[in-house]
Parts: sequence; structure tokens; C-alpha cells
Amino acid sequence: MTGAADPQREHRLQGIFAASLAGATIGASGGSIVVAEWSDPGGGWDPPRYIAPLHIHRCDDEAWYVLEGTLCVRVGDDDVEVAAGGAVIVPAGTPHTFWNPRAQPVRYVLIMTPRISGLIDALHELPERTPQTVSDTFAAFESDVLGWP
Repeated sequence: MTGAADPQREHRLQGIFAASLAGATIGASGGSIVVAEWSDPGGGWDPPRYIAPLHIHRCDDEAWYVLEGTLCVRVGDDDVEVAAGGAVIVPAGTPHTFWNPRAQPVRYVLIMTPRISGLIDALHELPERTPQTVSDTFAAFESDVLGWP
């Protein structure tokens, strides 16, 4: 944060301001959106290395804005290649997954609901990621795994 050190100001802005978002997540307590900047080192098409399994969020929209590189997002039956400067929204109830189709890194901003953010946190905390534990975790957050495309 900029300016002279003010502990009260820093406390007020904690979680809703990031001088650098890279690798971080921000979202207001009780708010309706969470914003994160993430990256993927690169994978390719043959076969794609999916960042998430094919899934749906029953009640939540999700969006990506690509900062660098290219991200491929499956939206329903369509694979959408999103280059730097592009964005895509997946409406609630739409099957989707995403991956980096290039060998080069991709950086992107993910705009999601607190429920999706909670799902991602819960998945990262799983001691073991089996099809059953992943499926159960998705279900706990009003989402469903549909399988790997």
C-alpha cells in the first residue's frame, strides 16, 4: 500500500487491495466477487493439460481475463482460445474447463464468486485428490465434476 504506514488503514484495506495481485486473491468480506491473478507455465494441446476437470457451477458465473499468453476455455461444446487482452465469461450451469494450449506461460485474472473461491481453496487443501474426494468437494460448493474432457 502506498503512503505513510497507517496500521488502521492497512487493516481496513486488507483483503480488498493488493499493490501486486500476482499470485494473490482479493475479495471484500461478505462481497459477491473475488479476483485472483494466476499463471500456468505452459502445456500444449496434445493432449491438453487441464487446469480443472470438466465441471459446472450450478449457481455461479466465472470469468477470465488474459494478461499474457493464451488460455483455452471450453464453454459448453465450444473451445474458445483467449489471447492476451481477451476475456470470457462462463454462465452458471454451463459445463467448462480451461487449459494453457501453448508451451509458453499464461497469466490471467480469474473473477469468481466467494463460493468458487472457497471450492478452489478446499481443493488445494485436500490431502489426497482422488476422483471421489474431488467430486465430493465440488458437490459441497454447489458444483459438479462432469469428468475430464
